[in-house]
Amino acid sequence: MDLTVFSGTANRPLGEALAWALGSPLGDCKLERFPDGELHVELGEDVRGRNVCIIQPTAPPVGENLLELLLMADACWRAGAARLMAVLPYFGYARQDRRSSPSEALGGKLVADLLVRGHFDRLMAVNLHTASLEGCFTVPLEHLNAGTLLAEAVRPYAGPGAVVVSPDLGAVKLAERYARQLELPLAIVHKSRTSGSEVNVRGLVGEVRGLRPIIVDDLISTAGTIAATAEAVLEAGSADDITVVATHALLVGPAVERLSKVPIRRLISTDSVVPPKGLPFQHEVVSLAPLLADAICRVTAHVRPR
Repeated sequence: MDLTVFSGTANRPLGEALAWALGSPLGDCKLERFPDGELHVELGEDVRGRNVCIIQPTAPPVGENLLELLLMADACWRAGAARLMAVLPYFGYARQDRRSSPSEALGGKLVADLLVRGHFDRLMAVNLHTASLEGCFTVPLEHLNAGTLLAEAVRPYAGPGAVVVSPDLGAVKLAERYARQLELPLAIVHKSRTSGSEVNVRGLVGEVRGLRPIIVDDLISTAGTIAATAEAVLEAGSADDITVVATHALLVGPAVERLSKVPIRRLISTDSVVPPKGLPFQHEVVSLAPLLADAICRVTAHVRPR
């Protein structure tokens, strides 16, 4: 069955790269905003009887990008698309997968329900912050892991004298995979979160003295965790050649300012969100397009011409 790929506006460059990797032009979809702020979506081509893939990370502004995705899906469904797939390189609200008090909303489950209501037959996401979120979806979810791609990108900096550092207990399994693939020792920072953007470091397990730290995490938002981790390993005597690896480099709010105050030599991330420009350190971006294209071909029986 033929495949049509549409891209929302949240990460158009990745959408174009994905369409190229799949060997087809990006679908024509017109998005306008009315004077009162409402979004208007209209397809510019026929999708009747076709497989349709819509790529749209729910990056900031999360609500706007999520609504845009749902409106595009509704337009495709009403136009007679045979099957709909949502590709979410970055899934917002993944950190709201549980409640710490009875008065909190369960944002992750709510967004999952909204996506299911969007007539999608299948969803695709990359490195969800919490893997247990998969259980919130009632349609098939392809959960992709960009770790192998990122580990290979960091390999040139991971020779003798380097150490993989997990910034908290939640990232230990991720860090262990990097350490195994790169054949490096592992150190773990113990932290406690005081607010949505502030953290305190309580201790460090493992040896970092004289070693080059490679701090790995799935997500950098305000960079409070990464900055605190960098300070902790420096206080423990590590070298000041610090590499940070993350799947999703949101870098919102005070993130860049925080990272500029510690000796971050380089950041390696994917293009799940549009890479920020003008960073005060080297930024290497690994494209998700090949990973996404391979997964789409497997689940849609689409043959890649390239």
